[in-house]
Amino acid sequence: MRRGFSSRKAQHAEGAIVSTEKKRLRIGVLFGGRSGEHEVSLASAASVIRGLDPDKYEAVPIGITKEGHWLIGTGAQKTPAEVLRAGQRVMLVADPTEAILVPLDRSGGGQRVDVVFPVLHGTFGEDGTVQGLLDLAGLPYVGAGVLGSAIGMDKDVAKRLCQLAKIPVVPWLSVQRADWERDPQAIAQAVEKKFRYPVFVKPAVLGSSVGMSKVHSRKELAPALDLAAEFAMKILVERAVVAREIEVSVLGNAAAQASVPGEIVPHREFYDYAAKYLEEGTQLLIPAQLQPAQVRKLQELAVRAFRTLELSGMARIDFFLEKRGGKLFLNEVNTIPGFTSISMYPKLWEASGIPFRELLDRLIALALELHREKTRTKYAIELPAGAGGALEA
Repeated sequence: MRRGFSSRKAQHAEGAIVSTEKKRLRIGVLFGGRSGEHEVSLASAASVIRGLDPDKYEAVPIGITKEGHWLIGTGAQKTPAEVLRAGQRVMLVADPTEAILVPLDRSGGGQRVDVVFPVLHGTFGEDGTVQGLLDLAGLPYVGAGVLGSAIGMDKDVAKRLCQLAKIPVVPWLSVQRADWERDPQAIAQAVEKKFRYPVFVKPAVLGSSVGMSKVHSRKELAPALDLAAEFAMKILVERAVVAREIEVSVLGNAAAQASVPGEIVPHREFYDYAAKYLEEGTQLLIPAQLQPAQVRKLQELAVRAFRTLELSGMARIDFFLEKRGGKLFLNEVNTIPGFTSISMYPKLWEASGIPFRELLDRLIALALELHREKTRTKYAIELPAGAGGALEA
């Protein structure tokens, strides 16, 4: 009897040893995509893959080509460029009971991931489309959901909601591409009636300053609108403000927190794509030189915008601080901010006391937390016994 008890005790002890061994989470790092920000996404994904703690996570690189093909890294293919060049073609099964990445060559099997970390900047990645697919598949993912992503991507809609929430935004005019192409004279007149030059012209649903121009006269207006129209069906024309560019990182779900603010000092006339990614000279001042009251106001507005726009997980909130008068304007929100070596989102959190690796831990934990909350929601009603017949009839 005693011998049997000892045996069971040993079995329990062995089980305890097994149960304490933590299984590494498989993190699907999703990058690339059909977007003007494709190349930026590759740099962000490389940083995330390198930054994930290998003791806690197994990085699964998943690339989307500019044509929309999904590829997964196999064997030694770990960098985003290698995956896009020679990865295995797959598709995600949008079935919550069988959410796997299935090879298109029918080679059998399939790969599962526990959490998806999208670093898909721009269209078809940051606009709610891929978030909808991940929701259908029942997969936890980092960042905002369908609604928050779609709102955050559409600068026109985001500005309207911020106005309703009494969050100051730069005055703007929304232009439909179809209207511009049908009657360019009327659009030019509408712009000049509302604003004096200079103005900024940019796609309403893109980031990284892709397709953006600073317009100093009517002569420059038509080329700027044509350029923006190449990237979006809706175009934004904004009043140019002489201001400092201040950015704040936000982290959290229901209890979101704001980082210390940082300042962008571009070496060009404005912070365009070349200044961000192709040239050196732009300064990142972290923390920004601000009065304590200004810091508090920026952080309060950042968190308020985060909640107003239905965001979750992460966002970078960009502001303008007028050089004369000190008025604050919310410029835009980025629901999937950059994670490159020069990106402000992780740099601001590092300055706030959260190093890069810990930041990734927190973002993954927030994704799992939000997924658990989603699973508490009922998506069907339970009918009393026999009630189904009446409905079927």
